[in-house]
Amino acid sequence: MSSEFQRHKISNVFHLMDTDHNGVLEESDFAALAERWASYREGTDRHLVQALMMGWWATLLAASDEDADPAEGEVSLEGTLRVVDRLGDMTSSVEGTAKAMFEIIDENGDDLISAEEYNRLIEVWNGFPIDTDTTFSLLDLNDDGYLTKEEFILLWTQFWVGDNPDEPGTWMFGRFEFPEARVG
Repeated sequence: MSSEFQRHKISNVFHLMDTDHNGVLEESDFAALAERWASYREGTDRHLVQALMMGWWATLLAASDEDADPAEGEVSLEGTLRVVDRLGDMTSSVEGTAKAMFEIIDENGDDLISAEEYNRLIEVWNGFPIDTDTTFSLLDLNDDGYLTKEEFILLWTQFWVGDNPDEPGTWMFGRFEFPEARVG
C-alpha cells in the first residue's frame, strides 16, 4: 500500500497526465501527451513516442484491473497507485521504460541529458514553461552538468518505486510541496 508520501508524489504526476482534467486517466490523455512529446522538437520519432505512451496506457489499464472499467477505458488515481505499488517487483520494466524515455529526451544523441533537455522534458510533461534549474542540480548526481543513462535510470526508479523523500529521484518530474503532515 502506498505511503502518504508516495500517494502525494504520484498524485502530482497523475494530475499532469490527466490532460482533460476530468479526474481519471484515459487513452486520450496518453495520446495528448504523446502528441506534445512528438511535436516539441523536430526529428522526434513520432512512432517511438506514440508506441511508448500508448504502451504505458495499455499496461496501466490492464494492471489496474480492480479499478479500471475497460468499457469506460478509465483509470483513477487509486488504480494508478495500485499499479505503482507493484512496480517494486517489476524493476526491469521500470528500467526499460527509463531507457526508452532517456532515448527520447536525449535530443542530440550524445548519451547525456543536459539541463536544457531536462527542462524540455518537464515542460512537455507539464504542458507549460517551468524553471528547472534547481531541480536539475538535485538530479545531477555527479555535478557534471548532465544526466547519464545510469543516473537517469536510478532517478526514474527512485521516483516510481521509492518511498524516501530524501532520494534525488523524488524530484524527477519537478519540485512539489510535501503534504502538511510532513515534519522536517
